[in-house]
Amino acid sequence: MPSFDIVSKVDAQALDNAVNVTTKEITNRFDFKGTHVEIKLDKKEFKITLETEDDMKMRQLVDVLINRAHKQGIAPQAFDTSKDAYPSGKIIKQEVSVRNGLKQEDAKKIVKLIKDSGLKVQAQIMDDTVRVTGKKIDDLQEVIALCRGAELGLALQYENMRS
Repeated sequence: MPSFDIVSKVDAQALDNAVNVTTKEITNRFDFKGTHVEIKLDKKEFKITLETEDDMKMRQLVDVLINRAHKQGIAPQAFDTSKDAYPSGKIIKQEVSVRNGLKQEDAKKIVKLIKDSGLKVQAQIMDDTVRVTGKKIDDLQEVIALCRGAELGLALQYENMRS
């Protein structure tokens, strides 16, 4: 039976490249000349720590990071910028976590979406992936279109399509 997996993964090398390109661009920008800017990537935790002098520069820094990551093939939904920047002495810090892998509640949302659609497919949760199986490849393609059209707020990839 044809099947495929729904995952939410971020390539660590692409994320590292995005952080490096962001650092390079920020050091060359006129409005950041002579100011304290620091970008640290924790590859194990998938967290980016940003430091700058004021709130306006922090917003610009986050915007540049997300744009550069998007050009590296990382979806903007992969970044969790819900934590507000906090002052630490004379500088402002912000932690941006990168969503890597599907959480259990997100996987349940996807399975519920697929089951409520009425398509003749089966969806099951396997660790941090959702495996979708069906009799026809056309049904599987409809599931992919359904997930892309739904506003889940997740960066989803579809892999291991087998017929």
